[in-house]
Amino acid sequence: MSTFKELLQASFKSNDTEEWLDVHFTRPIGLVFALLWNKLGIHPNAITILSIFLGIGAGWMFYHTDLVYNIIGMILLMLANFCDSTDGQMARLTGKKTLTGRILDGFSSELWFVAVYVALCLRMQNQLIPGTEITWRYWIWILAALAGFLSHSQQAMLADYYRQIHLFFLKGKHGSELDNSAQQEIKYKETPHSQILARLFYKNYAAYCRKQEKRTPKFQKFFSMWNNMDASCSKEKLEAIRQKFLQGSKPMMPYANILSFNTRAIVLYMACLLNIPWVYFLFEITLLNLLYIYMHKCHETLCADMTAQLANLQNND
Repeated sequence: MSTFKELLQASFKSNDTEEWLDVHFTRPIGLVFALLWNKLGIHPNAITILSIFLGIGAGWMFYHTDLVYNIIGMILLMLANFCDSTDGQMARLTGKKTLTGRILDGFSSELWFVAVYVALCLRMQNQLIPGTEITWRYWIWILAALAGFLSHSQQAMLADYYRQIHLFFLKGKHGSELDNSAQQEIKYKETPHSQILARLFYKNYAAYCRKQEKRTPKFQKFFSMWNNMDASCSKEKLEAIRQKFLQGSKPMMPYANILSFNTRAIVLYMACLLNIPWVYFLFEITLLNLLYIYMHKCHETLCADMTAQLANLQNND
């Protein structure tokens, strides 16, 4: 029988891509819940649905300026994140992976932050802009749109893509969810019209993958060349290139993690507790976007170098 430590390790995506706070805090707590709920026969999808209600509840609490409400909002959002961790860990440990689960998982965290953003805008629209006698009014909604649609969603999209790329080269296709738009378009076309939810998922997921591919042209060139390497190429040399790619990709995983949940959640909590939630929006627009740009530049440079090495390998073999 596996020990808790062994189960915890098995529930990780990989040591390279797990964040310190998740390894020592979120994942252990998530595993405790996963083992309990699995024993009670609760499906991972039910836990994901619970996380949606918790996340929306957190947004409602952040609407208030009262300290107690904000602390409750922090707790609810943390519980939502525990549930998000739990459903993934359960799915990996039990094999209970479904299309519905993928749809709900991708939908849940977006709903949390939509609820939070709307709540913060409603909270601040009648407050004064710091240093002025002018209320935020519609300007806070513009700031939230810049933070959410043009910053947060783009940052999370690229961070997730880079993690899946790293997992693909680390563990192979079985250990990664690295998909491409062409495959998802085929699935969309092959899905019967009667399966409306599945068709909607594949259509939207194909568009999501297309956006990731459009932002990473140098990786697309490298990955296409990697997948089309002739069988006559030395396996030892290909393995050396794979290891070099992983060495170059691994230092970027902490950046990808910062652009995910934990860091932005901590800044959100502090901004709400200090009653300066507009700082959270500025944090996403400025500092996180600078990190996003730097990570993207580094990864594309790495891929260009790996492409050159693959081309050199082809020419020499």
